[in-house]
Amino acid sequence: AGRSARQVEGAGPVGEARPGPAGRRLPNPRLTGLGSGLFCAGAMFLLGCLDQLLFGASPTVYGVLFLPVCVLTALWVRGGDVLTAPVVLPLAFAVGLLPVAESGGGLLGHLMGLVTGLATQAGWLYGGTLVAGVIVLARRAAWVRARRGHG
Repeated sequence: AGRSARQVEGAGPVGEARPGPAGRRLPNPRLTGLGSGLFCAGAMFLLGCLDQLLFGASPTVYGVLFLPVCVLTALWVRGGDVLTAPVVLPLAFAVGLLPVAESGGGLLGHLMGLVTGLATQAGWLYGGTLVAGVIVLARRAAWVRARRGHG
């Protein structure tokens, strides 16, 4: 009951690594709301380009790659900004879909491919956002509990 929010989340100072299995140090970044948005948008765009390059723009591969980005974003955003994670994830999904979406040529064709990709891959989008939402709600509840303990 007398633990701080930092102890509840298992975080040290920003960027400090914490011991993991077998004594290895695991990264423990704490991103701001904006930082988490930039992280997941950048990661999804790079993964979309990688998907295009290696798998010929497979929507299933892109959707599977979206899930770990959702989990990392929900875990790495700092406690005070944790509620931003489920908001930025759908935007990042759309940004990363740009290189994966089929285009019929021109701006209008690419826009139509993006809309079609969003419609046909909604299951991955909802699933990843739901996973992040559950993580975020658990982290937020722990953060609020820890702050009430000190207030």
